[in-house]
Amino acid sequence: MTPEEFSAVFGVSRETLERLSRYEALLRQWNSRINLVARASLGDVWARHMADSAQLTDLAPAGVALWVDMGSGAGFPGLVVAAVLAERSPAAHVALIESDTRKCAFLARAASAMDVAVTIQNCRIETAPPRAADVISARALAPLDTLLRLAERFRGPRTCLLFPKGRSVESELTEARAHWHIEARLHPSRTDPSGRIVKIHDYSARR
Repeated sequence: MTPEEFSAVFGVSRETLERLSRYEALLRQWNSRINLVARASLGDVWARHMADSAQLTDLAPAGVALWVDMGSGAGFPGLVVAAVLAERSPAAHVALIESDTRKCAFLARAASAMDVAVTIQNCRIETAPPRAADVISARALAPLDTLLRLAERFRGPRTCLLFPKGRSVESELTEARAHWHIEARLHPSRTDPSGRIVKIHDYSARR
């Protein structure tokens, strides 16, 4: 996928595309030093990382005020979401939670280059200040059962959870449902034929 193809798929402006291009350049520059993403994935970064992240914004509810991205790593999906929301929903704010100090340094540098307002919290998810988010996301972080437990501290009455998952999504849902009542829908991934995005509207612990 080229940047132009990405722009056509997601309908973003030239300004958003330029923000993401600056992000891509920094990702390539920093990746050799701190291993942000698999080197092979940089061959198709616009599909493997940019589009894979941006597709979450199309599943988010309208009027997002706070989006919490758990375990942000190199900024996928959080920084891509922040760039898209800066155009679509300028009042929205994205909080990135990452425990690795070096990755947080990259996130801060990338956010500055992209000119997007985000909060970067250098801490473990379990110790992040609790607050109610409109959307909670996490990509390639943990099994669904663990993600639901981690998301508890950021839940509000209408929180939407968006988790991209691979071919093991059905088994993860089965395992999670042993501990949680889950209202979820699976949406096909635009970037991975075997992938699904788990959209959870509500869940509660089984007693």
